Amino acid sequence: MNDSLNIAIAGATGYVGLELINILINHPKVKILYLSATKSIGKSINTFDKKIKKKNLPKISDVKKINWNTVDVFFSGLPDGEAKKLLLKIPKKVKIIDLSADFRIRDSKKYRKWYGLKHVNKKIIKNTIYSITEFSKKELPYYRIISCPGCYPTSILLPLIPLLKYKLIKTENITIDSKSGYSGAGKNIKKKFKIDKLLNSIRSYGVGHHKHMGEIDQELSKAAKKKINVSFTPHLMPMFRGILSTIYLDIPKKNNAKKIYKFLKKYHKNNFFIKIANFNTPIGTGNVINSNFCEISVCKDRSANKIIIISVIDNLMKGASGQAVQNMNVAFNFKENLGL
Repeated sequence: MNDSLNIAIAGATGYVGLELINILINHPKVKILYLSATKSIGKSINTFDKKIKKKNLPKISDVKKINWNTVDVFFSGLPDGEAKKLLLKIPKKVKIIDLSADFRIRDSKKYRKWYGLKHVNKKIIKNTIYSITEFSKKELPYYRIISCPGCYPTSILLPLIPLLKYKLIKTENITIDSKSGYSGAGKNIKKKFKIDKLLNSIRSYGVGHHKHMGEIDQELSKAAKKKINVSFTPHLMPMFRGILSTIYLDIPKKNNAKKIYKFLKKYHKNNFFIKIANFNTPIGTGNVINSNFCEISVCKDRSANKIIIISVIDNLMKGASGQAVQNMNVAFNFKENLGL
């Protein structure tokens, strides 16, 4: 077990980067050596988040200034397409934990379809792991590049992967309605939406073609061992953080909502960050905000052959920075919830 890890963070001034810093300054096993961004070079990170008060943090620097020989773990909160450009410059001894989509999609054609970018080479992808921590604990220590899932997929895959793997739900007609705080759209949200309307309304976006659909389809198809295409519509809510996904499922006649509730409760009983709500209970994001927890509720539908699953996370924690640190903890054989 490593006694201490030297950390570099790229994209440090974004919502995800700032959340990472707030977690890691209180983590007993790490030291932050570099905070990198493309702008505001030389400024204090406290300029972007007044809650960050640790005095010995480095000033914001260009990623080109990182001395990789001093770094153990590199967290990349860079935009899609940027992390893969750095790969050849980073020594193999450095573990990379990436929060973009660069290593999530395994098929190059599908990556181009959903992200409009050229894929990294296949050899690199084979040596990366897509990691929702609860499903990859045994494998994590053996991979150098860890790809963290998107926020919407995390909320969706945590309940659905076990159900598909054990054939407890039907693979057709999986319908997902997800609602997110506007931090999920990143700091450039003002360029994408009129902020006054966003803060006073609910807004659908990416209807029928949101980029996370490729990731969701990929992981659900892997679990079910057959091709799955979900119906997925995301919405932005007039709140800063949090995701609530409502998932509508068809179930076999031999099954019912109570059985699925008992199964998920048993399946996740040893997963510290997964909470299963009481059966047939409405839940909200207030239960998980500012935490790395995912709460899942299994509810009855008025039709006997259908169920409704509600899953809530904090998009900046379990949906991004918190899960990244959870992945690091497991990869280095630290206690899974250390610093979280």
